[in-house]
Amino acid sequence: MPLEFGLWRVDDKPVRIATRPMPLESRLEELIEADPGILGHPLLLIDRQVATCYGKFVDLLGMDAEGGLHVLELKRDRTPRDVVAQVLDYGSWVQELTNEQIRDIYTSYARTRGLTEELDEAFALRFGGTPPGALNSTHSLTIVASEIDAATERIVTYLASGFQVPVNVLFFRYFEDEGRSYLARTWLRDEAQTVLPSAGAQGRGKQEPWNGSDWYVSFGDEPGGRSWDDALRYGFVSAGGGQWFSRTLRALPLGARVFTHIPKVGYVGVGTVSGEPQPFEDAVLDIDGEIRRMSDVPLAGTYRHAEDGEEGDAEDPREWIVPVTWDHAVPREQALWRPGFFANQNSACKLRARFTIEEISHHFGIDHDPPDA
Repeated sequence: MPLEFGLWRVDDKPVRIATRPMPLESRLEELIEADPGILGHPLLLIDRQVATCYGKFVDLLGMDAEGGLHVLELKRDRTPRDVVAQVLDYGSWVQELTNEQIRDIYTSYARTRGLTEELDEAFALRFGGTPPGALNSTHSLTIVASEIDAATERIVTYLASGFQVPVNVLFFRYFEDEGRSYLARTWLRDEAQTVLPSAGAQGRGKQEPWNGSDWYVSFGDEPGGRSWDDALRYGFVSAGGGQWFSRTLRALPLGARVFTHIPKVGYVGVGTVSGEPQPFEDAVLDIDGEIRRMSDVPLAGTYRHAEDGEEGDAEDPREWIVPVTWDHAVPREQALWRPGFFANQNSACKLRARFTIEEISHHFGIDHDPPDA
């Protein structure tokens, strides 16, 4: 059996607080929903009494900071065979959930609770960052109980240790002392051993779908370096200082729609790539209908690097320029940022984050679907 522990009041001499039968099991869902932290690790609750496609209902469904899903099922005095079989059935369902289905589950839950945050916002507020690119890459199954019989313990241990089934039991102990009630918890098995990959559908649909047109661009507006004022005025994005920084930007295809973000500031523009990438020394831009060399126009920023080399250099520290026709762009001071918006350390990458695309498009007054979508 799991480690048993006691609780003592030590105001004067030690007085052991009695363990009581848990009268709160019928309320345990409400307690966990109110504060998932009582489970012992950060979780974002995404639904309660979740209907599966098999006509059953998962008591609680949560998400961790890595985007893994957690099925929480209260024992409710069921027999060992019933409760274990039920949670395994839920596992067969949850491993197949796609990114879109998970978002729909949360949206429905949020609306019934009067919550206004989208999943990305709620995730950022809970964990301090944006959701990972792939949701439900892992899942775990937890039976929540005040106690279990020896048969349940044997079955769970057999499945988890012998066959790596991600199932565990979370025990709550209930104490009463001078009119106050307390809960304490412990696990049947080491929790780190009971989270495994969701292999269902071989990962299909775990990522948000990409529309084939939208890209994220990180524009490093830096004192003494590149300037967003120049990019806004003349229509371009740029990156340089090494292959790692310029390689992804140079991969932007002609006609791509770019959502441009200044790190630690916010989104400042959406536009369409209108020319091939070129090093600063060779770059030309269409400025008010006139094709001009970028090096010949007045610039607030600097686009040459002290170690600038030539084409073919292994590191290629040159600044690379990609012409962009802005659909809507604003000064740095008017940048848009909200918790849950997508951000990435790469200079450019495919933008799949629907919440980011829709919110920025709405704010900037443009269609959130690209023209050829």
